[in-house]
Amino acid sequence: MWLWLVLFPSPERVFAGQFEKLAHAASVQPGEGYLARMFGAQTAGGFFSTNVEVNIDMPGHRQQTTMSRDDIVQAMMAMHVSGGLTVKFMDISVDVGADKQTAQADMTVEARVPGEQDMMVQEIKFTLRKIDGKWLIIRVQTVRTFS
Repeated sequence: MWLWLVLFPSPERVFAGQFEKLAHAASVQPGEGYLARMFGAQTAGGFFSTNVEVNIDMPGHRQQTTMSRDDIVQAMMAMHVSGGLTVKFMDISVDVGADKQTAQADMTVEARVPGEQDMMVQEIKFTLRKIDGKWLIIRVQTVRTFS
């Protein structure tokens, strides 16, 4: 039974592993060198499709745009240069489409910048598509909750 789970993990386990790797690549520790930060940003960019629809509500402004993978890497570099950053993905829920080529991953994203008292916590929905055998993020959007 355990061999089956190792060889054929559930979609939740596969996506949880992928998002754990993304969190690690997106996170930067204070004092980390420039090359390590650049490598992390490039690695994080590899989890995204060449064009990504972004629809994020953040305190103070709303962003709705299409970004290229290069834009995402540049944005990550800008965050990395400004200081440390810790990202965590929690409570991942995955729904793989009937076509087995698309998936929806809902989760809580926690981000903390060292030195800032408050952390950002958002419910985010990621849409992924299997492209050349690899699951890539094609859409990122804030999950609207009722207040």
